[in-house]
Amino acid sequence: MFPFLRLGPFLLQLPGLALLAGVWLGSSLAEKEAARINVETPHVASLPAAIYNLIFYGLIAGIVGARLTYAARYLSAYLANPLSLFALTPNTLWPGAGLVIGIAVAALYGRRKGLPFRPTLDALAPALAAFMAALGVAHFLSGDAFGAPAYGPGSVALPWAIYLWDDYRHPTQIYETLAALAVLFITLKRPLAQPGEGLNFLLVVALSAAARVFLEAFRGDSVIWAGGFRAAQVIALFVLAASLWLMRVRAQPTTLSAVET
Repeated sequence: MFPFLRLGPFLLQLPGLALLAGVWLGSSLAEKEAARINVETPHVASLPAAIYNLIFYGLIAGIVGARLTYAARYLSAYLANPLSLFALTPNTLWPGAGLVIGIAVAALYGRRKGLPFRPTLDALAPALAAFMAALGVAHFLSGDAFGAPAYGPGSVALPWAIYLWDDYRHPTQIYETLAALAVLFITLKRPLAQPGEGLNFLLVVALSAAARVFLEAFRGDSVIWAGGFRAAQVIALFVLAASLWLMRVRAQPTTLSAVET
């Protein structure tokens, strides 16, 4: 919808800027949360600094991995023009591969530094929620993740519909952003447990998955599996179920200890 901003001879890609802003905000929130958790880490001098480095290395590895895997899919085109490998174009990334590679590198860094697993996850919880909100803004700016046609009785467009791709559609990008902001607000309240127990990160994952199950019904670009099932809804349901189960398992030792005491 607003993919570019022209500044003289330059074109700024606004979706990419929105994602960078999300990474910056998320990193800041993660550092503050790590300082709040304040656990001893014998192999690192500062947990907030280590969390920042974890995000940085994971992000760089994810971007490079996403570009290289995309180039491998279209190898002949990049062999003909190798310099295009360095083009600042987010459309020439393979997000799924980049996500896996970024998480793997971040996990490897955390393991080598001996970062405590649960406190690290809780420190990353607000960062994940902030990035999801930025992703919604990026989708709005690019027009991706667009909604299904939004018409009421008499084939009249709904008052809040937006005109996009030759039709009046649900503003699913706005729905997505508002849902992510709500998740971020809840996360910062830490409703389940003291920071450092890992439950707050699982809460972010569970709430984000639940939001995806709901919002996917309004999407117009969903991948439909056999039987009419929306792929993202099915996957989100499994993620939601797994998160709730892990939350229940993680909460049991605390509950048992409290009873025994």
